[in-house]
Amino acid sequence: MRILTRYVLFDLLRVFLLALTGMTMVIFIVLAGNEFVDKGLGLGPLLRMTPYLLPQAMQFAVPGTMLLATTSVYGRLSGYHEIVAIKSMGISPMALVWPTLILATVVSFGAVLLNDIAVSWGRLGVQRVFIESIEEIVYGQLRMQRTYSTGNLSITVPRVEGRTLIQPTLVVKATAGRPPLTVSAEQAEIESDPVEGVLKVRFYDFEVDGPVTIKNPDMYEYVMSLDELVGGNSKYRSPSTFALGEIPQAKREQRKRIETLHREMTTHAAFSLLTGRFEALSERTWNIHEKDLTGAQYRLHRFNTEPYRRWSNGFSCLCFVLVGAAMAMRMRQSDFLAIFFICFLPILIVYYPLLMISLDKAKGGALPPQAVWLGNIVLVLWGAWLMRRVIRF
Repeated sequence: MRILTRYVLFDLLRVFLLALTGMTMVIFIVLAGNEFVDKGLGLGPLLRMTPYLLPQAMQFAVPGTMLLATTSVYGRLSGYHEIVAIKSMGISPMALVWPTLILATVVSFGAVLLNDIAVSWGRLGVQRVFIESIEEIVYGQLRMQRTYSTGNLSITVPRVEGRTLIQPTLVVKATAGRPPLTVSAEQAEIESDPVEGVLKVRFYDFEVDGPVTIKNPDMYEYVMSLDELVGGNSKYRSPSTFALGEIPQAKREQRKRIETLHREMTTHAAFSLLTGRFEALSERTWNIHEKDLTGAQYRLHRFNTEPYRRWSNGFSCLCFVLVGAAMAMRMRQSDFLAIFFICFLPILIVYYPLLMISLDKAKGGALPPQAVWLGNIVLVLWGAWLMRRVIRF
């Protein structure tokens, strides 16, 4: 029995590692191509991004390759009637499945760690390379596409000569606390300063449409924070880029911010009533405070949901294996690709929509954060039902 168990485990590991290598490279090429197309990265920045993109590629590849390896091994065993032979000897098929489930559990814990590394260290590393290469990226896109836009900022230019922008136009859309701005000029230059964390655009022979102070009539310099541009610091960082170890402190800080906003709103309302400034309580003014509070609460919900999301994503490997092993033994076919797609199609139709819906509702506070496990629970129940039928029949 131990020989058969070792055979199944070694065969599973061999197929899993081989498929993981191939699928990781495919996904890595897709991610790198996306960075090249969307951000206009050159070969140098792409090479520097490689160690940060690999965990992200493996993050997507591990669950799928675990399912592929499982359907391949157990489909071959069932197709060659080895499962029937084992049952005829009075041995339960679970004797072959338990070692695989233990291995899948170990892989699931590794997948949780991999997810944490990919979304924190990996994404922040990509952002860091992007910041270091922002000047090259902007010039590259302006040369090829004649325009560069990100967030509320856009630059258009008819042509670029060396490092000089000819007749550029900068447009900054209005945001909360910042009026719109339009700058046109005969020439301009771009310079990034990673040390100061800013992107500078210097305009010569310019015209400005917006409330700005002109200190030098010969040159106007527009400065934008790189952290704000790419969401790099803690103020603008997405909760999905925080490591699991950072989330508890971030949640405490976010709760303090919500309490501060509540106190500020209460103080503002009381002061306005005492001084008779009822216009300060108008719907338009009050909506600004409510928008800040709603945004802070939404961010807290995201922090609450993030750990559950990463653990459920990691343990999808175990859920996939449970379904894949039972389905492969039940179908009794050696064509593992057919079994893989038959297993993956219901997962694609049921598991991922449930994950997306529950994740969206949990982030909005409509459902508790534990709801992101709903898809995993459905897969476990389905796999247990299939395995029961394999054992009985």
